[in-house]
Amino acid sequence: MARGFAVTYRPLYFLSALGMGGLAISFFVYLMFLVPHPGEPIPNFSHIAAVYDGVGTLTKVLVAIDLALIAYFALRHVQLLVRNILAYRGFARSAEFAEFRQTNAEVSLLAIPLTYAMSVNVAFVLGALFVPGLWGVKEYLFPFALLAFAAIGAYAFGLFGRYLTRILTHRNFDIEDTNHFSQVLPSFAFAMIATGFAASAAMSDTKTYVVIGLLGTFLFFAASVSWIAIKLPVSFGAMLRHGMATEAGPTLWMGIPIFTLFGITILRDASGIAHTLLHTTIPAIVWLVFFGLLVAAQVVMGLTGWAIMRRQSYFKDYIRGEKRSIAAYGLICPGVAVAVLAQFFIHWGLVSTNIVAKFSPIHLALLAVVAVVQIVTIATVVRLNRKLLGRSTSAPGSLARTGNDEPEAACA
Repeated sequence: MARGFAVTYRPLYFLSALGMGGLAISFFVYLMFLVPHPGEPIPNFSHIAAVYDGVGTLTKVLVAIDLALIAYFALRHVQLLVRNILAYRGFARSAEFAEFRQTNAEVSLLAIPLTYAMSVNVAFVLGALFVPGLWGVKEYLFPFALLAFAAIGAYAFGLFGRYLTRILTHRNFDIEDTNHFSQVLPSFAFAMIATGFAASAAMSDTKTYVVIGLLGTFLFFAASVSWIAIKLPVSFGAMLRHGMATEAGPTLWMGIPIFTLFGITILRDASGIAHTLLHTTIPAIVWLVFFGLLVAAQVVMGLTGWAIMRRQSYFKDYIRGEKRSIAAYGLICPGVAVAVLAQFFIHWGLVSTNIVAKFSPIHLALLAVVAVVQIVTIATVVRLNRKLLGRSTSAPGSLARTGNDEPEAACA
């Protein structure tokens, strides 16, 4: 039993670190759209310094609060990442690990490269905001970013390849234990890696880095979409036969962060192609339609999942109640994803097209809705951390399910 975890350690615990990193990014998005950064794709240290050289006490206070939140959640991300790495190393050396890798739960190992990819994104944001002059040498940093995502991508493909070849060659995949969307987790990981490659495609001024970023994006985007197309019918068919697995309820929302990642990836790639390769611009109305459709898809998926989980008393039992499930951390990324994609829709879709005036009452009201989503997400994180990151009282080697019947594959 790994210390510092309230139930028997499983790789799904990496989702705790993933959620913290996502929250840091969600607060960065405010700065990206509200702090002026002419000529640059994202704000950096010099733009933040310009805010404090100007006038407006309220603006300075709000920026300071936002920076503090970014730093706090980034720090928590690193803390939980290190804790998970140490715990996973112990788990990987145990006899239980060999048995774990012969079950459907093996797919949950993809939570590791998923979280590593988030770590690179968090480091990128921290460097841009808090290190003076770093953005000025960004062209020297993009090769390292590309190498990092290539290494993470290779690791993800290695884990996924072993899992896929095992279930296809040994035929020991439990087809009935798929009445949830846990098996779509590889698509989430591949989408996160694709988004990382797309950062170089959008932000580099060097054509070579842009093209490499595009090619990396295409590879992992294709992998993500392909696995979704394969696994969704299987999981949905199992749900029709057996009903939704209650303890895996958060997997109903896994598509929400995937939609956000797809949206950001396509935006970055399109921007890189338009600005660096074609030297043109994309009409703002395109992004109104594009992000509007993605937000609508998230709303539909969110309401459907909420209705099912509410009917099954998931929130009552696993969030407010005493039942413990590591898969509950899968609720954090959807909250983060909704907040992030909503900001892209608001600013790229509504403000850029002059449908909504910047800092108008409607604009501020929309941002208030985003803030409410973040507050609810943070409150959920606090509850889950209290339940799932406490010191364990169970015996070493026990399943420590503490009242829940969580399937090992119930990842989100």
